[in-house]
This record gives sequence, structure tokens and C-alpha cells, in this order.
Amino acid sequence: MSKSYLNLDVTYQFAVEQLEKKEPREVARNAGAEYNPETGEILVTYLGDAFRVSYPDGKVEPAKNGKEVSLTVKILILHYLNTANGAPLQGKLISFKELPDGAIYIEPFTRRAIKPMLNLFAERQGEFVELAKSMGAVIQSLGDTSVTIYPFPNVPITYVIWSGDDEFPASGNILFDASAPFYLPTEDYALVSGLIIYQMGSLLQKK
Repeated sequence: MSKSYLNLDVTYQFAVEQLEKKEPREVARNAGAEYNPETGEILVTYLGDAFRVSYPDGKVEPAKNGKEVSLTVKILILHYLNTANGAPLQGKLISFKELPDGAIYIEPFTRRAIKPMLNLFAERQGEFVELAKSMGAVIQSLGDTSVTIYPFPNVPITYVIWSGDDEFPASGNILFDASAPFYLPTEDYALVSGLIIYQMGSLLQKK
């Protein structure tokens, strides 16, 4: 985990302080979220689930049930709200290394996202697609198997798997829209890409 995530309480508090400085209607508009002036809450989706973010204190809660939200997910949601600037999607895919300072985080990105994806799904690509579709994925035509999953409204993440053969092992990559820097810090893309695979792995175990 990157240094900024080593002390989650400090990272969360800093994100709250950043949110306090912003205008909530503009935050919601830029993030593809909704702002309720009567309750002072921003309603945003993460992996298909709705969350209420109270303004200005930055409290994050599920919109439909009382399940506890992990501090890591709270930070991700706040980072998305703080970073999103409403830039349109560009329809151009870029690699993690092409994100700002991507080379710095490439090792944790590979360790926590690409390798687990291949370990879990290189030989189970049909189940990979099935689980991805249950998370609202869009099927793509890259590699042997590819899907695009939206953890946040304006954050498409595309997972690609190439099957192995007698000469070469299976390989994979995770790609982002060129607008990605306008919606999350680079290190958060390493984190959320892995969290999606982790969630898919949990769903796989329940099958």
C-alpha cells in the first residue's frame, strides 16, 4: 500500500478537509453524483451501490442499508469527489504507466491487480465475464477476454486477458480512459483496480 494509505485516519481526515473547501453542488455535478440541499448529502455510486456523503463533515454511509463501510472505501469515495472535474470521457485507452507518476506505482499496481486477475481468472475466463457482468460490466473485444467495469460513474476500468499456450503463459493488462487523471489520483487506480478483482474473487468463492 502506498505511503499516503499507511495512516488511514490521517488520509481520511485530509480528504474531509479538502471536501469542506468545495461547493457541494459543483462537486456532485463534476462527479456524476446528486446533491440534496435539504439533507446536505451527496449521493454517489461505487461499484453499483449508492452511498451518502454528508457535507461538510464527509461522513460516508450506505444509502440502503447499515453495513459498515471500510475506511479504505470511504477514502476512495472522498478522493473521487475531490478530484472529479467533470471532464468528458475521451474514448482513448491508456496504460497505468501513462497515468501521472504511473511508473512510481506500477509495482503495487501489478502485484495487487494484474497478478491476482491472472491467478484467479486466466483459466476461468467464462466465469470472469459472468462475474463482471453481475457488476454491470460492458463486454469488450480486446485480447481473448475483456470487460469494462465502472467503480465510479466517470471511471471506466478495462480488464484484458490473453490466454496462454504451450510457449507463453497467460498475460493481462488493465487500461483506463485518457480522462482518468481528472477523476482519481494515480495511486487510487492501483487500489481500486485490485479491489474490484478482490471482490470478484469473493464472488467466485461463493459460487
